[in-house]
Amino acid sequence: MSRSHVTSAETAPDGETLSALLRRYDRTGEAVSCERVAEGLLNRGYRLATTRGRFFLKHHLDGDHAAIARQHRVTQLLETLGVPVAPPVPDAEGRTVVVIGGRCYALHPWVDGRHRVGGELTPAQSWRLGGLLGLVHTCLEEVVEARAADRQPPESSADPEYTFTLIDRLLVLARGSRRHDSFDGLAEHRLIERRALLERHAHRRPEADAIPATGWVHGDFHPLNLLYRDTEPAAIVDWDRLGVQPRAEEAVRAAAIFFVRPDGPLELDKVRPYARAYRCETGAGADEMAAAVHRVWWERLNDFWMLRWRYQDGDRRADPLFPAAAALAVWWTREYEAVRDAFCG
Repeated sequence: MSRSHVTSAETAPDGETLSALLRRYDRTGEAVSCERVAEGLLNRGYRLATTRGRFFLKHHLDGDHAAIARQHRVTQLLETLGVPVAPPVPDAEGRTVVVIGGRCYALHPWVDGRHRVGGELTPAQSWRLGGLLGLVHTCLEEVVEARAADRQPPESSADPEYTFTLIDRLLVLARGSRRHDSFDGLAEHRLIERRALLERHAHRRPEADAIPATGWVHGDFHPLNLLYRDTEPAAIVDWDRLGVQPRAEEAVRAAAIFFVRPDGPLELDKVRPYARAYRCETGAGADEMAAAVHRVWWERLNDFWMLRWRYQDGDRRADPLFPAAAALAVWWTREYEAVRDAFCG
């Protein structure tokens, strides 16, 4: 999992920057306050209050002006099709990306809402969540013009030999931690456990041609990128990873985040209606979903991005996610058929 290096110590734009930014817009008023939004690991966002209202101010770290503008255009088109999104506010000249001091900013309307994990959703609400993601995928195919450069082949599945080497490196770092705490002990236990699982299941690496159908996807569909107002979705946010990927894999990945319990298992009674709604909306067949389940399971079995953040980058913000994610990989391996059936049945 790639990321930009953002730390919690980074401060909001200063008054001069905010004044220069707001002068680009009509009827936004003057800045009153600007506070960092705590949620999220990758983005830098702020709650901006002005004399005319409230906004979400986003600092796009990659600074790719053309790509950001394209994402904005996509959300504007999705809104016309009834997808709950929060497109950016155009400036006085109709532009949605403002560059101040070499940094790219975008101003969005503030959406009152909260994040909800799968444990808070009923089976009926889980159905609506799956249908919403299916709607996103089908509408993206309608509004985004396909380019040859976008249709790159999906990444090949993880090589277990590389994973074994990574496990060995992370074990050295976990065992050598200066303040060896309970997290380091858990990391060591899970790394040893995962190595044994990989040795047992290395022959199940997905075939290179066993890739589900590709299409346009949000790219990062999870609870922190979906705001609810009461029980209904109000806005899907953070479209930075918009791109072409196996569509059903996004559905499986999202379910593995929404519906994972703190001790690792997935709430399969909610995965079932979620997956059925997604399949009804997109027309994805059982074979496509089964291939996606297998590839995402293998991905999880080989994935240690949270430990890489902690031990290789010195960044502990993802530490709270590790216990459930690590337990899920073990549980999923043991309950493989039940998980597959929940997505395909």
